[in-house]
Amino acid sequence: MSAPLITVRDVEDVRIVTLSRPEVKNALSADMVSALLAALDAATADLRLRGLVLAGAGADFCAGADLKSLQQLATLGFEANRADSRHLAALFTRIHRHRLPIVAAVHGHALAGGAGLACVCDRVVAADDAKFGFTEARIGFVAAIVSRFLVDRTGPRVARELLLTARLVQAGEALTLGLADEVAPTAEVEARALAWLASLRRCSSSSIALTKTLLADLPGTAADAALDWAADLNARTRATDDCREGIASMLEKRKPRWWPPTS
Repeated sequence: MSAPLITVRDVEDVRIVTLSRPEVKNALSADMVSALLAALDAATADLRLRGLVLAGAGADFCAGADLKSLQQLATLGFEANRADSRHLAALFTRIHRHRLPIVAAVHGHALAGGAGLACVCDRVVAADDAKFGFTEARIGFVAAIVSRFLVDRTGPRVARELLLTARLVQAGEALTLGLADEVAPTAEVEARALAWLASLRRCSSSSIALTKTLLADLPGTAADAALDWAADLNARTRATDDCREGIASMLEKRKPRWWPPTS
């Protein structure tokens, strides 16, 4: 029986999804992408959950695309390669638009698509040994899918420099550039990720999900269209049970009783 491509475990109301191909630095094969998509869908359906942590087994977070798979795909036609690329893009879209806040717990190398996998998460906690790199240009490739989320994190000027030079960025510089939100000792990275998600328990889970929709859809929208769309979202939010409970708790001077319950 083959080893699982990912592992999943729950810590209270947080699910930790771990890429589990350490022998190839957790490179993203098509099968692993499918496993991650299935795990994200399962987490969406589990209403007990309040957050996700994305981690890597072994010495590294993720080295990007599986090069052996890319070598095989290069012998096939455009349509086969486009289907594979859209499969990967679906993973990034699913993370970007997921209802739950997602934290990347990064240690070792996060390269190419692996660096992009970190960038698309809501927060990046980097180990002090972490190294980020958008290294596609070193193999004649281009960071087409991940660049969207790199620009979101760093802005176009820094993204241009990182994509063109394909250089590696140490954890401290990653924090300065916006690739990481926090740097911690390697042994503490998971705990720091869990602690940040725990800090969100004071917030309504439906509000967090709707805010993630807001952040995914609003940037780059013209002002009039953005405000019209935002007004609709405001109206939807006011109709939620959480909004009613939040207003009642303020008026009654008590803590809100969210669903799912939080400690």
